[in-house]
Amino acid sequence: MDNQQIMLGKYEDLLTKYLRDSNEQLLYKGQKLSRQSIENDITPEEIVAIHKSVLQNLYPDIPKKVVDSFDLLLEVMIGYGLVYLEHQLLRDQQEEIKSEMEIAANVQQTLLGTKVPTVKGLDIGAISIPARQMNGDYFHFVEDESGSISVAVADVIGKGIPAALCMSMIKYAMDSLPESRNRPSFVLENLNRVVEQNVDITMFITMVYGMFDAETNYFTYSSAGHEPGFHYSSKEEKFYDLNPSGLVLGVDKSMKYKEHSLRIEEGDMIILLSDGVTETRSDEGFIEREDIVQLVRKFNHLPAQEIVESIYKELVKLQDFQLKDDFTLIIFKRIGL
Repeated sequence: MDNQQIMLGKYEDLLTKYLRDSNEQLLYKGQKLSRQSIENDITPEEIVAIHKSVLQNLYPDIPKKVVDSFDLLLEVMIGYGLVYLEHQLLRDQQEEIKSEMEIAANVQQTLLGTKVPTVKGLDIGAISIPARQMNGDYFHFVEDESGSISVAVADVIGKGIPAALCMSMIKYAMDSLPESRNRPSFVLENLNRVVEQNVDITMFITMVYGMFDAETNYFTYSSAGHEPGFHYSSKEEKFYDLNPSGLVLGVDKSMKYKEHSLRIEEGDMIILLSDGVTETRSDEGFIEREDIVQLVRKFNHLPAQEIVESIYKELVKLQDFQLKDDFTLIIFKRIGL
């Protein structure tokens, strides 16, 4: 006797007992039997058929219309059972995909994880929150022997696992270029060739790469179509857009990227971000860059890490706590020694 026959026999026995002596304990056993039936692939129509058979055996004089009603219920359950099985299959597939995505997200975090450096005279804050499990944004810090700090912020025009794979490629391509890190334009030009040769033509990557020289206090950067950041001048109490220049990575392998430099005085800030920050959307529409400026002013008295976290909380609140895009925000804040 197979499992299905055993389960149907159990249902027949349980139904017979319940019709003779109704009580809550038997109802509870029915709930347990329901779960066991699903585990043993008992279909709803099989349950209905055995239910009808038991009633006819116990009550031979049961009205014909009542018996016939079970034929209708049986047909309904056949269709229901097919849909239910499809639903179960899809749910199992979704659970499998979810599990794989969680593993991939953990691997991505391990592969692309970066530590915010501690630099004398510089306060650094960084936050990167994915809109989904996989992050299409990427940021990375490198500290050299002289104490200078290099930072990269990138955004893949695409989402999910393909974007994560692109970011892994970018990260390891950057690691292979240690001798040119002090030249942001060279970094972008080398990465551009890597992307052009290895990434599908439908997928592009924007990036800003900058280096803060701890000895001269100059910040030098190049941009490949990335969202322009800000420079805050403490002396003037004004915000200036960082100069955007250059095509996104992967379009033209011969592209040359310009470098821009500016001196960072005490109290000044460099603010780098992804378009997930500037494209925050409220009920009234997209926020303006001036809105971000006002938030930085609002929290300027805080340490850099608290500034980026506070801005994130304000902007995610505008979106009913549902990020529409990956969110990355980095602040370099020059402080007194």
